[in-house]
Amino acid sequence: MAEFKVEKAADARSVPKRIAFVQERTAARVRREEEELVMTVPHLVVREAIAFMVMVIVLAVLSLLFNAPLEWIANPEHTPNPAKAPWYFLGLQELLHYFPPVVAGVILPVLVILALVAIPYFPVNLKLKGLWRENRRSTLLYLLMVSAALSMTFQLYRVFAMLVPTIAVTGCMLLPYFIRKETGLIGWLGSRPLTWWIMTWFVVIALVLTTIGTLFRGPEWSWTWPWREIY
Repeated sequence: MAEFKVEKAADARSVPKRIAFVQERTAARVRREEEELVMTVPHLVVREAIAFMVMVIVLAVLSLLFNAPLEWIANPEHTPNPAKAPWYFLGLQELLHYFPPVVAGVILPVLVILALVAIPYFPVNLKLKGLWRENRRSTLLYLLMVSAALSMTFQLYRVFAMLVPTIAVTGCMLLPYFIRKETGLIGWLGSRPLTWWIMTWFVVIALVLTTIGTLFRGPEWSWTWPWREIY
C-alpha cells in the first residue's frame, strides 16, 4: 500500500497526487455552467406576454390622445383621388407607378418568393464573415457587375426611388474595400456579411417606396409635397 505524505505545495509537477480535506458542516459546491439553450416556457413566453401587454397599453394611450386618421363614410359613388392601398402595400403600389403591372405585380413578387425559398438550399456565407475577408478582387468584380445591372435597369425605367438607395448602399459596401480600417464605422461596415447587406438594401428600398407612396403622392398619383393642401 502506497504511503502518502501531507505537505503544502503549489506546483502540481512536484506533488502530482493531492488529497482534499473537507471539514465538517461544509458542503461541496458545484458551479453551474451557463447553458446555451433555454426553454421556451417560461423564458420566451413570459417575455412575449410582457411585450404584448406593453403594446396594448401604448396603443390604448395613443387612442386616447389622438384621433384615428379616418376619412368620410365610404361612398361607392365617390372614389378618392388618389386611391391608396394600406400603408404596407404602398411600396408595391409605388412600383406600379414605374413598372408595367405584370412586372411590378407578378414578376418581382414571384422572384422575391422564389429567392426566399431557394436561399436555405445554398451555403450563403454561413460563417457570417465580412464581405471583404476573402477573395477581395472577385467580390469587387461581382459587386460592380450586379450594381451596374441594377442601376441600368432602374435608369431605364427611371425608377430613381430605387436607383439612389442602390447607389448609396453600394457606396457603403465599397468603403471598407478602399479604406482598410479595423475600428470605427469603417471597421464595423467591413465586418458585415453579404446577407446583411442584401437585407439592408431590401429594407432601405421598402422604406423609401413606402414613404414616397404615403407622403408624396397626390391626385392622379402625381408628386405632391406633404405640407401643401390639396383641394
